[in-house]
Parts: sequence; structure tokens; C-alpha cells
Amino acid sequence: MTAAPELSTRSDRAAQIVAVARRILDDEGVEALTMRRVAEAIGVRAPSLYKHFATKRALEAALIEEGMVEMGQVLHDAVSSSPRGGAVRSLLEAYRRAATSRPALYRLATAGPLPREDLPPGLEAWAGEPFIRVTGDPGRAQALFSLAHGLVILELDQRFPPGSDLGRTWEAGAAAFAT
Repeated sequence: MTAAPELSTRSDRAAQIVAVARRILDDEGVEALTMRRVAEAIGVRAPSLYKHFATKRALEAALIEEGMVEMGQVLHDAVSSSPRGGAVRSLLEAYRRAATSRPALYRLATAGPLPREDLPPGLEAWAGEPFIRVTGDPGRAQALFSLAHGLVILELDQRFPPGSDLGRTWEAGAAAFAT
């Protein structure tokens, strides 16, 4: 396993801003995440935030970084502790659990273009490494990630037909890649 990349260092105030933004994101959703809303929750005026984050995109990148680190750690741990022959299943279970437990953060981190230039070097590769470890191939790793992401989004959006056995659906996905 590759070590986690070095993360961005933030001042105490910037860390507070990220924590408040994350709480708003978790409690109120992506639509509520505005600089004005974050400033209001901290008790300052919005221009004060720009001393720490030049743009809303920079604040979102800090949240995406946190989300990728957390998801990456969960996935690395799942693969490292998986029973013999069960790495794909362990990876998918961990992915589903992490994504559905923080749906707004998950959506922010996975919707639209990834702001790679605003993230620590190596973070994306490290976070995706568990997929390569369980498949042994970058192409299959991307296919497995695509399966997991698609299933999560469909589940979050409640797009599966009523009465669907989602556990069985995830098992079928794991079985398809467990070769």
C-alpha cells in the first residue's frame, strides 16, 4: 500500500471554515454551500472568508480533499483487512457504506470535473489505488469504480425500482469482478 499523500496545511481559521462548510454540506446539502452561508454560520461577513479561500471553488476543493482522504483510507483499510478472495466484496461494501453515510460530500467530490490542480499531488492516485489492488489492472479498476459510483448514485437518487434487493445487486457487481 502506498502511503497517503501529504495533505494541504491550513491555518486554524481555514480549518474552522472547512469544518463549518462541511457541517452545512452535511446538514443542508450542496445547494446551501455558499460563501455567504458559511460566513453567516461562523459569524463573519463573506469577504472575510476570501482571506483564507480565494474562491468558493477553493473551499470546495478543500472539502473534496477531505472526502477523498476519508474514502481512500476506508478503501485501503477494507482491502488490507479483507478475507482471502473477498477483496472486491470488501472494497464495494466499504465504498457503499462511506458514500451513503455522507451523500452530500460524496456528490460534491464525484460530480462534475475533478479540480485536480487544486488537490495535493498524488491524492487521486492514492485514493483510487485500492481498485487497482483488487483488480490488478487499471482498466478493470476504472470499470469497478464506475460500477460502484453508478450504484451509489442510483441508490442515493432512489432510482432502483421499489422492492429492489440492493444487497443482491451489489453482490452481483462484486461477483462480476471477483475473477
